[in-house]
Amino acid sequence: MQQDYADELLQKKDGSDGHGTSFTASTGRATMIAAFGAAVVIAPAQAAPLWPGGPDVPGLGSSAPAVPTIPALPVPAPEPQMQRLMPAPFADPSITPNGGEIVGVAQPIKISFSDTIGDRAAAEAAIEITTTPKVDGHFYWINDTQVRWLPNEFYPAPPQVPVAAGGARADFSTGDSLITTADDATKTITVTRNGEVVRTMPTSFGKPGYETPNGTYIVGERVREMYMDSSTYGVPVDAPEGYRTYVEYATRMSYSGIFLHAAPWSVGSQGYANVSHGCLNVSTEDGKWFYENARKGDPVVVVNTAGGTLSGADGLGDWNR
Repeated sequence: MQQDYADELLQKKDGSDGHGTSFTASTGRATMIAAFGAAVVIAPAQAAPLWPGGPDVPGLGSSAPAVPTIPALPVPAPEPQMQRLMPAPFADPSITPNGGEIVGVAQPIKISFSDTIGDRAAAEAAIEITTTPKVDGHFYWINDTQVRWLPNEFYPAPPQVPVAAGGARADFSTGDSLITTADDATKTITVTRNGEVVRTMPTSFGKPGYETPNGTYIVGERVREMYMDSSTYGVPVDAPEGYRTYVEYATRMSYSGIFLHAAPWSVGSQGYANVSHGCLNVSTEDGKWFYENARKGDPVVVVNTAGGTLSGADGLGDWNR
């Protein structure tokens, strides 16, 4: 019977079934054609909402009051995480600089232990060094009983630097950024304070055979007057290059005996020729000014000499390590 109905459909090419429906014999699928020749779809009408996005609520008029917004509650900032120190594997050490001390921007921190440290990493983990503003730096060991910490660059002036190691603590700070550059090419010392030149001084460096090493030195002790004696570094006083000389306004730059000091006997050579045994010779006036203005930890940068580089193991040569 189904086959008979299909045959009937195939025989009605473009025929009508009397209800406005035509058939295509080749496909057997019906296509609806509206009586007026075009398909029109009319959706049922819907009432517009009383306000955009709102429900159709009778009695509220053409608009509704705005829904009040609740302000977001402030999110508290996370509290800074304090460094968690490991238990100290050492007795309370000594710390330099001392608490309350004001030092120069090149000053290393020295931590000296009473006993030999076997586990250096554990000792470092038990030391806390904080700076305000933050300064990056690094540890290095002088021997098994002393570790030092040095900023990667000169401290920005003036930071506060609390140091804690076991039960020992020292809070120090830096003063102005006083940076001294001694240039053998011009035989001139230039001193800047916080980036501004405040003093220039003619100088005389070490003569041939006693050339002043290049590098960054750290100001150590300052001595108002002293005797400099060549026998302290192995040259007898009565030797051809021996001496024992009274000196004023001496500022130590190295453990090996290099000072910036007043040398009135060489004023005629200062700025022109190198005649010292390695020290930086200046006039009495300039020596006095430097003695009064430089402080422990200030850097002195020596450049353009023929003397190699100051050893990083000198004691005041830390920046050359």
